[in-house]
Amino acid sequence: MPSQAQTEVVPSNPVQYARQGNIGVITVDYPPVNAIGHGVRSGLVAALEAGLADDGAGVLLIVCAGRSFMAGADIREFGKPSAPPTLPEVVARLDTATKPVIAAIHGTALGGGLEVALACHVRVALKSARLGLPEVKLGLLPGAGGTQRLPRLVGPAKALDMILSGDPVSAGEALSLGLVDAVEDGGSPMDAGLRAAERLLADGSLPQPVSARTDRIAGTDPALFTARRAELARGQPHLFSPHRIVDAVEAAVTLPFAEGAARERDLFLACLDSPQRAGLIHAFFAEREVAKVPGLPADTPTRDIRKVGVVGAGTMGGGIAMCFANAGIPVVLVDSAPEGLERGIAAIRRTYDATARKGRLTAAQVEERMALIHPTLSYGELADADLVVEAAFESMEIKQTIFRTLDEICKPGAILATNTSTLDVDAIAAATGRPQDVLGMHFFSPANVMRLLEVVRGAKTSAPVLATAMALARRIGKVGVAVGVCHGFVGNRILHQRGRESMALVEEGASPEQVDRVLTEFGFPLGHFSMTDLAGIDVGWRIREERRKAGDPEAQAPDWLDILAERGRYGQKTSAGVYRYDSGSRTPIPDPEVTAVIEEDRRRRGIAPRPVSNEEIRERCLYAMVNEAAKILEEGIAARPVDIDAIWLHGYGFPSWRGGLLFWANQEGLGRIAEAVQRYHRGIGGPQWHPSALLLQCAAAGRPIGC
Repeated sequence: MPSQAQTEVVPSNPVQYARQGNIGVITVDYPPVNAIGHGVRSGLVAALEAGLADDGAGVLLIVCAGRSFMAGADIREFGKPSAPPTLPEVVARLDTATKPVIAAIHGTALGGGLEVALACHVRVALKSARLGLPEVKLGLLPGAGGTQRLPRLVGPAKALDMILSGDPVSAGEALSLGLVDAVEDGGSPMDAGLRAAERLLADGSLPQPVSARTDRIAGTDPALFTARRAELARGQPHLFSPHRIVDAVEAAVTLPFAEGAARERDLFLACLDSPQRAGLIHAFFAEREVAKVPGLPADTPTRDIRKVGVVGAGTMGGGIAMCFANAGIPVVLVDSAPEGLERGIAAIRRTYDATARKGRLTAAQVEERMALIHPTLSYGELADADLVVEAAFESMEIKQTIFRTLDEICKPGAILATNTSTLDVDAIAAATGRPQDVLGMHFFSPANVMRLLEVVRGAKTSAPVLATAMALARRIGKVGVAVGVCHGFVGNRILHQRGRESMALVEEGASPEQVDRVLTEFGFPLGHFSMTDLAGIDVGWRIREERRKAGDPEAQAPDWLDILAERGRYGQKTSAGVYRYDSGSRTPIPDPEVTAVIEEDRRRRGIAPRPVSNEEIRERCLYAMVNEAAKILEEGIAARPVDIDAIWLHGYGFPSWRGGLLFWANQEGLGRIAEAVQRYHRGIGGPQWHPSALLLQCAAAGRPIGC
């Protein structure tokens, strides 16, 4: 083993150089994740120069302190000009080093961090490490040689897979691909790097730089790039950076390295100038920002959640139970009907088995998760639960009855949560003697897949209960967003307005497929009516029936969608809804029977159909959403615009490259939106078009909404 470190040559921070025997060690120590900010970049260059000038060092080793290797750009520098040395300059200097340079990787090596490692001669990783280039998720592409060096190590097809998905690979997969040269099981990155350096010293040769390697790219079939472009045109037609990524990797194959690197840089700068980058970066930060609830101190105490109860074994209840089991939390799943409980457990197992068949779980993991879910018909088994989530039928009477039972059975301090999507959380809490322990936890279907969790704070919900629910959201992999109480909360309240306009547009003369096409062309993965079929027409129908029975003055009169529900056309689950579906298919097919129902509904209402333009559909669907979102901010139901953006990004498929509903609205132009809202208020009327005072104020002042 080499001797201990000698005198430091460059006593810099956050990068230091020291020698251990005949190995020069460059240590990056920039908590928390060794992001490649200006100090790290300049420190790397200085330490590299020191190592190259150190006659006693035969090999140079880059290691990082803390829990990870370098994890990409410094978010504190986002949106600012990059001060020299830029990352491409740092990487180019590593590439031309006259001594072998080794990267010892642990934790994560992401983005620019992996590009640094790619510029080294040798890469060794700990078994737990993960490596990736996630720039596409921010509307960018790797701009420091990543698109040029990665194909030279793993081949262009796998390089495209990694860069286009942005997902990291494990150290084991990286070794099999050729991305790293060795994987060490255990020990420290320093130990692994020193062993690799000793092997290199014993060999006595300077390995070939990655930039000079061509064996993995030689003879690449040009059809690879044609096929990838066709895939993107079908699956991601709106996105800018993925198409540029294909161009960049193609340049790695067809051009000399220096020319390919210059081409990559041009493409990177084009992505940097794209409005999609701003939207994706806003979406990235939104997920972090919503975890901080205004007015809720960061040191608010939270309650320990070790056991959870779920009431209702239907689709939603089963999905919620899986959320907790996936996080290793034991779950008691209660249902009042034996056959319902049996169906629920069978559905959970089918879901896990399907995941295992796709290779995402092992058979052992399936059994571990199933073992964490305990089915029962007895509410008494909830007595020691720390949290109970009610996921019963959307009926106030049913939910209040359940909460009275829970109030009697559950231990003091247990949190009682309702998964209601529309009902009054305060009215549900009033059925208990502990309203301070009651709140809403609105999961989105399918609950085990969708990342959004609206955490609904009731009038009497205590701060520790809210803090516990927000922390629990992170623990189970959800994006928790705190909201207030109103019908539909934030997401569904806005969706209701889009749905109202979608229905009205069809009644006036548009077809469901035209409305859906406008929304998918905007960037939504599904149109309004396709989404309705996916969720189930019967869900909204029952909610509307509940409101009509309650005498709600704003409840909609029965319409053509209710007629479809009455005929048992519930959507995809019955192979017929607004559209029909072939067996086993999710592709919507326009159905003449639905057209006839719509035409009959128009005749009954005395509506003469007219041509409806795509632009009118776009304005009425989207601007009504913005107007309602502004009202939600006025009322304090959402604390900030970013909360609304996160809800629509993670729960309703708002295109992430547009940043979120209100981020997009600011880019669209509040003046334009406000003018249209007032025009539709004059021409159509109705509460949905009553202009938001906040919207009008911001438009008049020329400032972003909510500022």
